[in-house]
Amino acid sequence: MSDLVAEAKATEADAGHGISLSEAFRVWLKIALLSFGGPAGQIAVMHRILVEEKNWISESRFLHALNYCMLLPGPEAQQLATYIGWLLHRTAGGIMAGGLFILPGVISIMALSYIYAGYGNVSFIEALFFGLKAAVLAIVIQAVVRVGKRALRNRVMIALAATAFIAIFFFNVPFPIIIIAAGVIGYIGAKAGGAEFAAVEHGGAKNAAAIDSMLGEELPDHVRPTIPRALKVSAVWLLLWLVPVVTLLIEFGQANVFSQIALFFSKMAMVTFGGAYAVLAYVAQQAVEHYHWVGPREMLDGLGMAETTPGPLIMVLQFVGFMAAFRDPGTLSPMLAGTLGGLLATWVTFTPCFLWIFLGAPFIETMRGNKGLAGALSAITAAVVGVILNLSIWFALHTVFRETVPVRTFALSFDMPVWSSIDVAALALAVAAAAAIFRFNVGMLTVLAGSCVAGVVLRLLGAI
Repeated sequence: MSDLVAEAKATEADAGHGISLSEAFRVWLKIALLSFGGPAGQIAVMHRILVEEKNWISESRFLHALNYCMLLPGPEAQQLATYIGWLLHRTAGGIMAGGLFILPGVISIMALSYIYAGYGNVSFIEALFFGLKAAVLAIVIQAVVRVGKRALRNRVMIALAATAFIAIFFFNVPFPIIIIAAGVIGYIGAKAGGAEFAAVEHGGAKNAAAIDSMLGEELPDHVRPTIPRALKVSAVWLLLWLVPVVTLLIEFGQANVFSQIALFFSKMAMVTFGGAYAVLAYVAQQAVEHYHWVGPREMLDGLGMAETTPGPLIMVLQFVGFMAAFRDPGTLSPMLAGTLGGLLATWVTFTPCFLWIFLGAPFIETMRGNKGLAGALSAITAAVVGVILNLSIWFALHTVFRETVPVRTFALSFDMPVWSSIDVAALALAVAAAAAIFRFNVGMLTVLAGSCVAGVVLRLLGAI
């Protein structure tokens, strides 16, 4: 802790960009409170505030960082916040940005878990969520448009995005395969001299972004990778992650619910490539059928909470951890056990995210000028647009339609909406939210608040 305090003071003195930690704190808190809508919406919020409004980071560096985060296990939006916070204010900035990003979700999911476990009825909250989902859908669509405009600069990139979407949506091709294939195509294309694979440049009339002005052509000390620093970072964050897990195993054994939570969600932290949706099916299967921590309907309720509260969608794991310990509290009171179980699930899920960033980001920064890597990352960015579009359509299907049916014919594997199950109220709210955002440029917070009010009104009128 003393190292972080000393580093924070050093950062204030020699950052070179004029952005204080207190100002950064306010901006990261604002981003955290607006981080609805899954990774697409969250990345769009960060892009709007950090690139367009604050001009703290350039387009090319933002996408470079995003591409690396997309390759990592864990929630890419939270890791992107950690990465940019680290660029601005070293380790202290990364912890602040990444920690603040999940804090509203931790509080929200915990509060809803108390209500859910204590009363089993969250009808008023569900009404808020109903309206919120419609606004989130519009925000996610806006994210696809914003990121797509910048990443899909030519026909090759459009083709890559389209291919990625078709592969993941219709054929359920694993996310890592899509990303690896796109990276190989981009690397070969750039090495062959293809102009289509050139790195995205920061355009516009603005002056150089704050981070880029600070870094310049030479990497400052905290961005330059060294083996001793990498070893120190690995040791610190591995201890923070694994000591609680090992302690629980030694103290209580593998049969204890807290030990099971620590082990299971630590494994999930290692394999959650492709965002929350890519792993939630496996989590649901294990939590429902193997561990019997929650029922199928409860798992869907938890996902609904995570989808419509600030923070990464993977926060649903906190709800699962809460319910697991709540139902097997041992000598503790159920609510206390649930609280500890939820916080434990969150700790072992997100601590590794800081390890991946603080260990790998310095090495990734040194590769920004590499033509082959730039081509690979440009292609990956285009493929990611297709993946985000897939997430957007998945979200739309489960917002506008009450039912879907799986299509499993030949190589096809996707969900088809049941057209007779269309939710007219949800569709109307989503269209209204989209019109407010795209046609009238209404602010995101205003749209979210208005949709929440509309959801409550519809519930009071008996329309939902």
